[in-house]
Amino acid sequence: MKKLLFILAFFVLGVVGRTMADEGMWLPMFVERLNYVDMQKSGLKLTAEEIYSVNNSSLKDAIAGLSTSSTPSGYFCTGEIVSDQGLMFTNHHCGYDIIQKHSTVDHDYLSNGFWAMSKDEELPNEALTASFLISMQDITDSVMVAVNDTMSAQERSAAIRKISGKFKDAASQEGKYHVVVKSFFEGNEYYLFIYEVYRDVRLVGAPPSDIGKFGGDTDNWMWPRHTGDFSIFRVYTAPDGSPADYSPENVPLKPKHYLPISLDGVKKDDFAMIWGFPGSTDRYLTSFGVDFNIESQYPAIIELFGKKLETWKEFMDADQKVKIQYASKYAVTANTWKYLIGQTRGLKKLDVSGKKMESESAFSNWVDQDELRREKYGKVLTTMQNGYTTMSETIKPLLYTSIAGMSGAEITGLALEFSALQGLMQPVSKKDKPKDKDMAAKQEQERQKQIATAIEGLKESVKEHFKDYHAPADQKCLAVMMGLYYNNVPINMQPALVYQSFNQFRGDFGAYAQYVFEKSIFASEEKVNAFLNSPNLKMLENDPAFELSTGFMSKMMEVAGGFQAAQGSLSTAKRLYIAGLREMQPDRVFYPDANSTMRMTYGSVQDYMAADAIHYNYYTTMNGIVEKEDPTNDEFIVPEKLMKLIETRDFGPYGVDGILNVCFLSSNDITGGNSGSPVINGNGELIGIAFDGNWEAMSGDIAYETDLQRTINVDIRYVLFIIDKFAGATNLIDELEIRKAEPKPIRIEAAAL
Repeated sequence: MKKLLFILAFFVLGVVGRTMADEGMWLPMFVERLNYVDMQKSGLKLTAEEIYSVNNSSLKDAIAGLSTSSTPSGYFCTGEIVSDQGLMFTNHHCGYDIIQKHSTVDHDYLSNGFWAMSKDEELPNEALTASFLISMQDITDSVMVAVNDTMSAQERSAAIRKISGKFKDAASQEGKYHVVVKSFFEGNEYYLFIYEVYRDVRLVGAPPSDIGKFGGDTDNWMWPRHTGDFSIFRVYTAPDGSPADYSPENVPLKPKHYLPISLDGVKKDDFAMIWGFPGSTDRYLTSFGVDFNIESQYPAIIELFGKKLETWKEFMDADQKVKIQYASKYAVTANTWKYLIGQTRGLKKLDVSGKKMESESAFSNWVDQDELRREKYGKVLTTMQNGYTTMSETIKPLLYTSIAGMSGAEITGLALEFSALQGLMQPVSKKDKPKDKDMAAKQEQERQKQIATAIEGLKESVKEHFKDYHAPADQKCLAVMMGLYYNNVPINMQPALVYQSFNQFRGDFGAYAQYVFEKSIFASEEKVNAFLNSPNLKMLENDPAFELSTGFMSKMMEVAGGFQAAQGSLSTAKRLYIAGLREMQPDRVFYPDANSTMRMTYGSVQDYMAADAIHYNYYTTMNGIVEKEDPTNDEFIVPEKLMKLIETRDFGPYGVDGILNVCFLSSNDITGGNSGSPVINGNGELIGIAFDGNWEAMSGDIAYETDLQRTINVDIRYVLFIIDKFAGATNLIDELEIRKAEPKPIRIEAAAL
């Protein structure tokens, strides 16, 4: 019987030596050893050296990680270089925040689009950066020398940070490169990544939201899709080609590699690979983790985000200025909200927890076969079960304190930023004051200098905060969030101020919110700046919004203690669990979870069966845009010019026989961070831009579903059509290397037949 269970373990956890080509986010440095033969059989025509090379230009050199930091540890989206002048494509939703920041009622680029007809018209962006991978290196052996099994989780982390720091310092070449060390397989492997980070990235083009966001929240995560989800940027360098801050003297990047564009289109089963920086997956999560997400973590987030969106939308629908101000934060919140709803549905419907339990049972049986295994892995699953049980006891009050309390209303978030200033303004006690008068004077002078520096920083923060802020919307948000907090968190876990306010205002949090906004210095830009021009410690500490924010912060620290302790107990167990799985299946090729490092996925253009008798084709056309049009719903409004182009079938070279494809599906394995990633054919040509996943496989970050999981891509021909025929930005079309295969001649003997 044990022998039979042992065999079943391999069947349950994965067929030995076989990995589905479509599943997996692979490190490109291993492409030749792990993936190349399989990719060739699937339709790849490039050499391994043309895909990934440290010494020569390769596909990796055309892929950029997008961030708002000059020293990023992760990336919110991916971009691809498409010309020898540093032109970069990504998604419209990746550029959405930037487009919104440049928009005003008079220059509404969200509604009307933006197109730079010359480089002089391109718009600089203060924080946006593009990182290009120079090389990656496996440093696991060196890191593991510094740790041992007797260390606590904290000691292990400290040792790894120390040795990683040495590697990073050595590889940075005195600051020329940005170096990151990342953990893989829950701390079983470590890799070093060397990047060149470009800090001058300018907005070049974006379609109006009626194209770039067509379908809005209704179509988000759904197929069929008809969204032109793209935007265009350009990477600039100093005249010598090195990364530099924005300057009028900067010049377009001369890339090591850029992607040519194919007009040949796609057909079912065509090879497709996607490159990018996927953010996070959890494919080795146990059933305990799945149940924790479904039952304890997700419901609170879904409720709180849903109420916040409902509140914001009320004000956005009533005022175009507010709609522009809140467009980006609404989109980000709505995306997460719908994602969690979809993932909950997928995890339940596909019984992911049950499948994980089968794997865990097989793992336990394998462990029981050997005494050494029992000693090493015997407590792993029990430890994880206990850890998630403890976390489930505190996660709800923690989430409500964080989402409804500290960040529920923007006024409390702004107030919290003043905590450091409060600390600096505290008078120095007699015992801490130097007896020497000169030393005391010097100490006070330094304190005043720090206060002045803090105030200048806060003034910049205040300016940014109020640019996209509407006090009436935030006041109602405070009332709604406070009500949810009070009703969902036990009284003994709430700041005293909350339940005191409930009693003081007789349960009317609308009245309480009105009081806060009437009395707080944080309710308007004028009041905050007046305070910063003449700061007063007593005024700050007695401010109702500041009191609320510090009360929530104090409670947050208190509640978080137990949760973090439980999380810490999981880290070792997770590392051992994955180590055990890999030991159990030595012939299986494992891929690591996404962690915002460069990955390559490959698969094919595919349709799918969404449910019984529901078959979805692998592409959509312009006809679907007309079918979805609804002038009364701003998610489905079609621009007049686009409708005219559709009606006249004026598609130029981008359509075939009066049909223009808009989006297509592929079986590639992607996640958040892959937004904007290039979809590349077997010749290394750009055929589309990835922008979404499908509703039926929303559990994909935890369990890849081969038959259901699809990536939704905007067809590159639709992108070019919008740039050319809709926007008239032929200056950008002229920059691109556009390829189209010549039709094959008809053989004479075939014609004779």
